[in-house]
Amino acid sequence: MKTTYFIGLSVTYHDPAIAIVDCSRNILFAEATERHLQLKRALNCEPDSLYRIVELLQDYCPAAQRFHIGFNWLRSRPFYEHFCSAADYFTPQGLLRPRFAKRSTFFEKYKIFHMLACQTHAISRAGINIARMVREAFPSVELNFRHFDHHLTHAAFACYASPFAEADCVVVDSYGEHGSLAFYRYREGRLSLYRQAEGIESLGFFYMKLTELCGFNWIKGEEWKVMGLAAYGSFDDGVYKLFRSMVQVDDLGLKQRLPEMRRGMELLERQFRGCRPMEAADLAYTGQYFFAELMLGLLENFRSLGFSENLVLCGGCALNSSFNGQIAERSGYCRLYIPPAPADDGTAVGAAVLACDRVFGDLRKSNPEPMSPYLGSTASAECLQRLVRFGAGFKIKHLRGDLARETAKLLSEGRLIGWMQGRAEFGPRALGNRSILADPRRAEMKHKINSMVKFREEFRPFAPAILHEFGEQYFENYVETPYMERALRFRAEACDRVPAVVHVDHTGRLQTVKREWNAPFHDLLQAFHRITDVPVLLNTSFNVMGKPIIHTVEDALGVFLTTGLDALVIGDYLLSKPTEP
Repeated sequence: MKTTYFIGLSVTYHDPAIAIVDCSRNILFAEATERHLQLKRALNCEPDSLYRIVELLQDYCPAAQRFHIGFNWLRSRPFYEHFCSAADYFTPQGLLRPRFAKRSTFFEKYKIFHMLACQTHAISRAGINIARMVREAFPSVELNFRHFDHHLTHAAFACYASPFAEADCVVVDSYGEHGSLAFYRYREGRLSLYRQAEGIESLGFFYMKLTELCGFNWIKGEEWKVMGLAAYGSFDDGVYKLFRSMVQVDDLGLKQRLPEMRRGMELLERQFRGCRPMEAADLAYTGQYFFAELMLGLLENFRSLGFSENLVLCGGCALNSSFNGQIAERSGYCRLYIPPAPADDGTAVGAAVLACDRVFGDLRKSNPEPMSPYLGSTASAECLQRLVRFGAGFKIKHLRGDLARETAKLLSEGRLIGWMQGRAEFGPRALGNRSILADPRRAEMKHKINSMVKFREEFRPFAPAILHEFGEQYFENYVETPYMERALRFRAEACDRVPAVVHVDHTGRLQTVKREWNAPFHDLLQAFHRITDVPVLLNTSFNVMGKPIIHTVEDALGVFLTTGLDALVIGDYLLSKPTEP
């Protein structure tokens, strides 16, 4: 049999990504395009960069004889997209027409048409780069193209990555080919569609609009800010009644009332236009409350069918960690799995494993453990050696076996550390390989990092990374949380021990750390625990606000030199600034 590899491309206009899977269903590589471009969300960019695709294929696909290229959208588009294109709605002139001011959902029509136009163009050019570069660099390699339903690629990645042999799978995002919701059953490596909601009703659109009403920018992916702000607010009955009048759960779908939506949105836009973030805290709280109410309604209705006690949740709405922490207690499901990249970047893996499924069979994997998220790029050894050789002005120590102890000592003394190890995480969260770390015992660390390193709003919380064996001592209803996918409530007696990672509502979006998942990070946490008797570190992504997580050694140095970080650890090397004692 020919040596075969499966390339998955997320060609969504936002959060494009690429994944490589071998014929044994091993995920060899997965990375969002924003990382190597260092362009947040990589809007309207191709995942198969002409400059990079050959390098990736040569590194991960030696002796390839056949490539199967999987795409995360069907090539055949729904009728309404053809109609909109023919009516000239997808051109600049079309977007400017005043008759599009009215809504057909939470967004004005011109914004919906802009999203559809970007997506249509992204699909039309999908695979052009890889086709050209494979023809030039691998002239004898056979190339096949496969297009998959968008929600199916979400579900395939999430179920394949999960530890479950059977599960209910729910996809909730802004939109797919036909709607924003899809419900699947996963059994013995096979996915079967139970129901797909059709129509423009969308929880993704709701939360994007909520982000906009709160004064943030959903195009930049600032939904995170709404979750952080919500904890500072209170329930607003008037806003809640407006939301309830607009949309409700209808079995496994949503039912919206367009007149009420138009009236309610106009009221909310007038009320909150130009407000400062803290002035929108009650709106954020009430919107988050309403989002959770709708999500729970959908999940409870699917659970009532009695297919499975396990839930796999994916789609962009599965990034709502504040809600995710409530699912196990309130939905009726016993176990929950959310993949490390539940949004569109994860569909690159979904498209690759579906292509593999079409050739070799089902989606089962041999390892029952949750998928490792460490699938991205590594720091260039050559660049690191250049830094060691020419890094004039830095204090550079090669720590070798003392890495964890020395770094933990600095953290315990209040130093802020940039930490770059191994392969980058796949997904939006730093999980101990591209992290900024600090001592959680010091309450001032939250302000210090927000103001001197991340340069972001004071209401933004930080995550606790915790040794698994201590989870129940620190959190109520503790469950393993490998990807920071859910926020749990701290035990009252633990809050004073780690104030820098306790949010104002006494929750924390935790990361469970086990040695078999990430040995260097586990060793660091253990060393910190030995020094301080606290098995927790403050862990936040290695970036500044508005930029993706760092990708290269040069990116790490850029953040180190232009922020209040005290030290930088790359591999076994510890770099300090000249002014550091």
